[in-house]
Amino acid sequence: MSSSIAAPEVISLGCRLNLAESETIRDLLGSRDVVVVNSCAVTNEAVRQTRQAIRRARRARPFAQLVVTGCAAQIDPASFGAMPEVDRVIGNAEKLLPASWTSEDAALVQDIMAVRQTAPHLAASFSAHVRAFVEVQNGCDHRCTFCAIPFGRGNSRSVPAGAVIERVKALVDAGHREIVLTGVDLTSYGPDLPGAPSLGQLVERVLAHTRVERLRLSSLDGIEIDERLFALLTQEARVLPHVHLSLQAGDDMILKRMKRRHSRAQSVTLVERLKAARSEIAIGADLIAGFPTEDEAMAANTLALIDDCDIVHAHIFPYSPREGTPAARMPQVAPGVAKARAAALRERAAMRRADWLRDMVGTTQLVLVERPGDRGHAENFAEVQLALPAEIGTIVTATVTGIEDERLTATLTGHPGLVPGSTVRPGAELEPLVSRLPPGGPRHKAGVTKEELVVKEVQA
Repeated sequence: MSSSIAAPEVISLGCRLNLAESETIRDLLGSRDVVVVNSCAVTNEAVRQTRQAIRRARRARPFAQLVVTGCAAQIDPASFGAMPEVDRVIGNAEKLLPASWTSEDAALVQDIMAVRQTAPHLAASFSAHVRAFVEVQNGCDHRCTFCAIPFGRGNSRSVPAGAVIERVKALVDAGHREIVLTGVDLTSYGPDLPGAPSLGQLVERVLAHTRVERLRLSSLDGIEIDERLFALLTQEARVLPHVHLSLQAGDDMILKRMKRRHSRAQSVTLVERLKAARSEIAIGADLIAGFPTEDEAMAANTLALIDDCDIVHAHIFPYSPREGTPAARMPQVAPGVAKARAAALRERAAMRRADWLRDMVGTTQLVLVERPGDRGHAENFAEVQLALPAEIGTIVTATVTGIEDERLTATLTGHPGLVPGSTVRPGAELEPLVSRLPPGGPRHKAGVTKEELVVKEVQA
């Protein structure tokens, strides 16, 4: 048997904030023989998947230390600590502290409601992702009746703008072309900071003081989108045309029982305004099917919302009761009915998405190239399959030629960011490649052989 220690592994479930935190955890682990499951608790299904991931990880790494952290571990540390596969449980606040990963305590979980500050994490780069995530907010002060996340994340707290800017600068310098600002309740950014800055003000400062090329925002609460943020979403080219809204339902009575703060009409009006001001904006949304007391007419209103709000990136969940939440005590919809309604929502969303993808055939899109190099995402977050591989992490211009497996297919235009050593047709025109590479990164130059144009990598 080899005596070498296996590399640490971080398994991340759930939201983009968890992805961001997982990169920090990865840096804190060093070379330890450890597997970390960064859990999710947004639904009962997410908790079940966390337990599955723990068991799979133990089978794959029987001799490694296995640590569980994240929202599911924060909410119910005792049950995860009781699993025979688990060696340690670490809470959401503790998981970002270096001392937690050298401690021998079996459980490090404090009262998350007592945490009053948050800070951007210090991972040098996102090794597994070309798109980097920056936490600017954590926790939530709202108490939607179905949601257990505040008990996993605590109350809302914001990262000062200066710290966010320094984090974005570092990631841009490390070669990341796209940054995602993320949080548990992103549009609640700022009231706890001096001067109570808004999310829009934070975005303005990030754009003014960094060279980030593509800035994407994670899920937004539409009722909190003020005129400053609206203007940035619709007028600022570096803010990408992709708005994901936390809608949850399309029926006013269900929204009230969820304790949401918006009406159906407000959501529809917001989307109409967004698309009138910037037609290429793609709308995403979270929707819950089969919420307690939902009848057929209420479900139909949510189904119709997919077309009324032109939702092309839909995250759809059948409702599942979370212990301790008010919705768990309401009259429940039968699980089979909730699943059937979720299936109907997914079918309608797939039809809407297919129409949207068809409308892009023949258009030109700027695509961030992701692993393994033959795919990526356009500015509107459409997934794109490239006909030829390109340099991972570059932004290429691509012409959409068709649709395959619910993603766009495309050919490169101008051949920017080609993989070093790849070839293009003799006489093909290359756009200036240096301008498309990250600052401080490798540069490319074109050299012509007898019969072909070869792109060679050289150092700057």
